Amino acid sequence: MTTRVLHSVTFKVLGIAFLALLMLIPLAQVNDLIGEREGRAREATAQIAARWGGQQLLGGPVLVVPVRTRQGDAVTTVETLEYLLPDRLAIRANLLPEVRRYGLYDSVVYVAESKIEGRFAAADIVALEGAGREVQWARAELRVPIADVRGIRRVSTLRLGERELAFGPDAAGVAGLAAIAAPLALDAATLPPQLPFAFELALAGSERFAALPLARQTELQVGGAWVDPGFDGAFLPAAHRIDANGFEASWQVLDLNRRIAQRWSERETSGVALADSDFGVSLVRPAGPYQQNVRAGKYGVLFIALTFVAFFLFEVLRGLRVHAVQYLLVGVALCTFYVVLLALSEQIGFAFAYLAAATATVALIGGYAAAVLAQRRAGFVLGGLLALVYALLYGLVASEDYALLMGALALLAAVTALMYLTRRVDWYAMGPTARGA
Repeated sequence: MTTRVLHSVTFKVLGIAFLALLMLIPLAQVNDLIGEREGRAREATAQIAARWGGQQLLGGPVLVVPVRTRQGDAVTTVETLEYLLPDRLAIRANLLPEVRRYGLYDSVVYVAESKIEGRFAAADIVALEGAGREVQWARAELRVPIADVRGIRRVSTLRLGERELAFGPDAAGVAGLAAIAAPLALDAATLPPQLPFAFELALAGSERFAALPLARQTELQVGGAWVDPGFDGAFLPAAHRIDANGFEASWQVLDLNRRIAQRWSERETSGVALADSDFGVSLVRPAGPYQQNVRAGKYGVLFIALTFVAFFLFEVLRGLRVHAVQYLLVGVALCTFYVVLLALSEQIGFAFAYLAAATATVALIGGYAAAVLAQRRAGFVLGGLLALVYALLYGLVASEDYALLMGALALLAAVTALMYLTRRVDWYAMGPTARGA
């Protein structure tokens, strides 16, 4: 009785299903390996950014003025810094991207050639004065927030009205961001109605360039020779163009759209939401090798199961016998595909690595099937089916928008083919019946 159960088709199917689930262990190890290699790639990207410049966030000049306020006793004074934003800010940046390598890994870097201009309204500046307030106009300065000041390659003087101001380092920054500063001694009584400013800046960065809406009306225009830009942040561009030569995009943000006050004190941090208000462009790279390896690994158990089913069908339809150990070896070979794919994709790119790994796996399993089943034709058929499966897998990995649809249709086709091929099988007698189709 026990022998009969062990040789039953139900026990065989359950054993094959168990082996397929057992393959989750090496597949999980492969996924861990992918995560480890991806972590090293991120470390390499961080190393490049540390030497070149990180993700950049740029704002326009912010007027910072010390103000002394008398307390209730009219004798004690407290000095705080007041921050005032421009009335208008326009940033025009041209990104010059390139790919830098660090060992096996690479990262996208750029130099942003930027022109920044705008104006302050004299009425806003004069409004800093008030009863019980002593504005220290002689100690005023303009601060330009920059996320990573190590990326500054060149900066011109700041033209403010008829004056030329030189930038220098600034230790205080703006709302937690690093900054460069230009000392500015003002005379509030002689200010013209508008105080225009302009300067130029060459800023090196990595992967992303963004701006802050630090004006009543902020305009940003960004362009560059990159065909895969990703527009992100708090605001999407009002207009953009992407073609084979690169991209151009423009934003327009009003003070009504943002969560940043036009004027604030250093003690009023609740109204300053710089981190939530940036917007810009990321130099996106189409799914990298690690992301593609992860996508391929997600279908690992499914394709192992389909391969096991193909072997089982040969057993049923041809009256052959395949041992559990042989199923296990085939499963191990299928898992090895992902390790070879990961190793080669770091060296020669994902597409060529996939072709090489798939070809080797198809040849290995096809040849093994021909030997195990003692039929050369069976080896060719199984090898062909496996090649078709790998071609389908590549389509799923390469397609971002239609991967789910393709996967669903492929699974439906596989189940349909399985039901069609086994429609005449008498699962009790393990042989074809005399009934017609």
